[in-house]
Amino acid sequence: MSDLIDLRDRMRAFSAERDWFRFHDPKSLLLALVGEVGELSEIFQWLPADEAGAQVADEPAATQVRDELADVLLYLVRLADVLEVDLHQAALAKMDKNADKHGIGRTDP
Repeated sequence: MSDLIDLRDRMRAFSAERDWFRFHDPKSLLLALVGEVGELSEIFQWLPADEAGAQVADEPAATQVRDELADVLLYLVRLADVLEVDLHQAALAKMDKNADKHGIGRTDP
C-alpha cells in the first residue's frame, strides 16, 4: 500500500470517527489548507532567505515546521480524496508536463 493511500485511509477513518465528513466539502478543505500554508509561511516570514533553512533547523522551530508541513499534507490528501483525485498519479502526470515544458538546460523556472 502506498504512503498516500495509507494517509488517505487514516484521514477518512479519523474524520468518520468524529463525524467531520459534513464539514469536508471541497471549499472548506481548501480554505483549511490555505490556512495551514499561512501558518507555515508565518514561521519563515521575516527570516532572511539565505538563512531561513538553517534558522528553522533548531528547536522549537523545527517541530513547528514539521507540524505545519504535516497539516498541509493531510489537508491536501483529504481534499484530493473528496475530489476523487489520485494525488500520486496527478503529481506524476504534472511532473511529466513540467519536464516537457521546462527542458533540461533551461534556466528559467
